[in-house]
Amino acid sequence: MGAFVGLVAGIGLLLIWRSGSRAPQRGTVRTGWTTRRDELIRQAGVDSVSSVQLLSLQLMAALLAGLVVQLVTGTVAVAGCFAAFAFLGPLAVLRRLRQRRQVALRELWPEAIDNLASAVRAGMSLPEAVSGLGSRGPEPLRPAFARFAVAYRASGRFAECLDSLKHDLADPVGDRVCETLRVAREVGGSDLGTVLRTLSELLRVDARTRAELETRQGWTISAARLAVAAPWIVLLLLGSQSASLQSFDSSGGVVLLAVGAAVCLVAYRIMVRIGRLPEEPRVLR
Repeated sequence: MGAFVGLVAGIGLLLIWRSGSRAPQRGTVRTGWTTRRDELIRQAGVDSVSSVQLLSLQLMAALLAGLVVQLVTGTVAVAGCFAAFAFLGPLAVLRRLRQRRQVALRELWPEAIDNLASAVRAGMSLPEAVSGLGSRGPEPLRPAFARFAVAYRASGRFAECLDSLKHDLADPVGDRVCETLRVAREVGGSDLGTVLRTLSELLRVDARTRAELETRQGWTISAARLAVAAPWIVLLLLGSQSASLQSFDSSGGVVLLAVGAAVCLVAYRIMVRIGRLPEEPRVLR
């Protein structure tokens, strides 16, 4: 009898533990390491690179930089520092490409929305108008909307195709536009043209304001990069005097390099945070 009660209790506990689904539900945002890197790659507009390939590129860059600096300076500690910088280099390039792409798309979205409004006024349905951006929209946006048109012709499911479009665009403004189109499709009404024109004007005002602020921000970011890079450039130039760099291979030298790198990193992050505009999150993905 005791064994039976124990078996029933064990099965009950197992069922309770397994009752919650472990799979991510629709609408939840996964924030894993690989997911964040994949999203960064998409936002940068580099479609042909995966997160694994990016990691391989980082490792190769770190190894190459470490070997070159080791040959120039003959100091393992200094070579390790520059290998770490080279490992982070591809991520910095991707973030720079993402920023440029977001700025470019922010300039193009009002034109795309005006195209949508004109198509709706001409009597086209909303899915047809959105699909038409694959051939009539701004050039950088055409591939994503062309894939939307193919997916919609194959399935006829507007909501699911919008989700795929948001995934392809990987852009905060694109998320707002797609959600506006989703609401307009579900609610309907005769005010769609007015809504699109209002959204276009809001995006133009936002783009102008952010462009002015980013111009002023550029001075702070450039000063932060120069202040951080200067001591390490000087350290690399001392490679011609290898005798003066041998001290960095000692325990005290390694500690000094580690403290210097930490101070540079903290100071750079503080300067960038002071001068950085708040990034628009993808709250509607």
